[in-house]
Amino acid sequence: MEKWCVIYSSLTGNTKRVAEAMAEEMKADLFSVDEAPADLSAYAVVALGYWLRRGAPDPKMLALLPRIEEIDVVLFQTHGTDPGSEHAVTAFARAGYVLGKGCYIAGTFACQGRIHPKIVEKRKKEAAADDDPHAGKKAQARWQRAASHPDEEDLQKARAFMRVMQEKRLKRVARLEAGK
Repeated sequence: MEKWCVIYSSLTGNTKRVAEAMAEEMKADLFSVDEAPADLSAYAVVALGYWLRRGAPDPKMLALLPRIEEIDVVLFQTHGTDPGSEHAVTAFARAGYVLGKGCYIAGTFACQGRIHPKIVEKRKKEAAADDDPHAGKKAQARWQRAASHPDEEDLQKARAFMRVMQEKRLKRVARLEAGK
């Protein structure tokens, strides 16, 4: 069986919880971004998880992504916005853009998560109007929805996602071997 690893960066614990669920499902090695091995050649697939900062992966993950090369990758992220939002989708594109050469992105998983309380307080102070997309009434309602995530349902979705990624990997390997 192929070896997988999960590498995550977490500020509030949201991404860590999702990473732990994914690693458990895959019986994968689990590393924080600070402890990630420099040599990932022992792994067939690397799952990379991060929290969002200014619409992109957090600074620690942004520093790691260009060093990941020539490997199958799964990207996952946690954030205070809705998982299918433009903000979430754009953040995956930004992660993919800085990812090292020769990587195959097998899939992406987004999970809503509580926002760090210091960020919430800062945004409340900066709110200029009720329709402010970062701190207006809609944003504050989104923060409240995000406060209870990731929940058990989110973690189950993360586990199911990894099973799908495993199936996808098996099919990809079979296609690659057939093409030899």
